[in-house]
Amino acid sequence: MTKRLKESFDLGQFLPYILNQAAEATSRSFQPAYTNAYGMTRTQWRVVANLGKFGAMTAKDICDVSHLEKTKVSRAILALEGQGLLKRETSAEDRRSEVLQLTAKGRRVFEELGLKAISFDARLRQELGGKEAGQLIEALRKLIAFNSST
Repeated sequence: MTKRLKESFDLGQFLPYILNQAAEATSRSFQPAYTNAYGMTRTQWRVVANLGKFGAMTAKDICDVSHLEKTKVSRAILALEGQGLLKRETSAEDRRSEVLQLTAKGRRVFEELGLKAISFDARLRQELGGKEAGQLIEALRKLIAFNSST
């Protein structure tokens, strides 16, 4: 690495790095809500959240919507099924895939965690301030759209 590059590249100002740091810190702050009460991993919570929000989905759908790795989603599905939080049924359209949905117990867990998520989100927005939170969301949506088009 050249001395010039080392001096001019500031990782602490590199936008992808800052975005990742913010996302990780925020996720870790919410983690006790699903870990302490339900022993869930982050991926398990995201699977439950997607099924709770969107209803029945395939594992591929969950991966596509949440940008999670297929192997992590598969492991999460097995664990959640073992806990009685979701069930699988063979897809009528494609016998090779399975449709996942929350059980009654899974829906209760989603409702409880959803309320905690709403409260957590409100605290984040309050910390940022209403105007700044709105600007941040707008900026992040622009980044998502930009990266989806490239």
